Amino acid sequence: MPRKAKPAAQATAAATAATGVQYWLLKTEPGEWSWSDQARAKGGVAPWDGVRNHQAMKYLRAMRTGDRCLFYHSGAGASSRRVVGVVEVARTWYEEGEGDGKGKGKEAAAGGAVDVRSVGEFRNPVPLGEIKKAAGEVEGMSDFALLRQPRLSVMPVPAKVWDWICDAGGGFVQDGEAEEEEP
Repeated sequence: MPRKAKPAAQATAAATAATGVQYWLLKTEPGEWSWSDQARAKGGVAPWDGVRNHQAMKYLRAMRTGDRCLFYHSGAGASSRRVVGVVEVARTWYEEGEGDGKGKGKEAAAGGAVDVRSVGEFRNPVPLGEIKKAAGEVEGMSDFALLRQPRLSVMPVPAKVWDWICDAGGGFVQDGEAEEEEP
């Protein structure tokens, strides 16, 4: 039986329907571009470039300003694979050379990029193992591309999966917001 969405998750799904915001997941090797790098970028904004897979580039091209993205650290060790934060699309797809010329990595963009802005870091990063465990419980999780196409670096996230991951992450601390201490 699918797990019911929590009230916060229901509010997110309702906001999505009203605003048309889409959800995505962006994978990065933390040694090349980490959450800390993203947060330190000027205004928290940096290009998401270097994507070479045609399906992933198709997803980048489909992104619209204001869409939200899960920031996922991939890596060699299972313990490093986890969702660590949320970014939003600040600028839609543009071709290589139309940006400011600064990329995340050492290599030039593979045709184009979108600019993303850091929104907030999860209070509790959500490990891939926890997401896999929820596949039978959360509606849409078993069809989530992260589990079906693990090598894909950019993918859509169903709203109910987004809600579950945000709830599992304990929400996020937004830029400029002090994290509240537990009593």
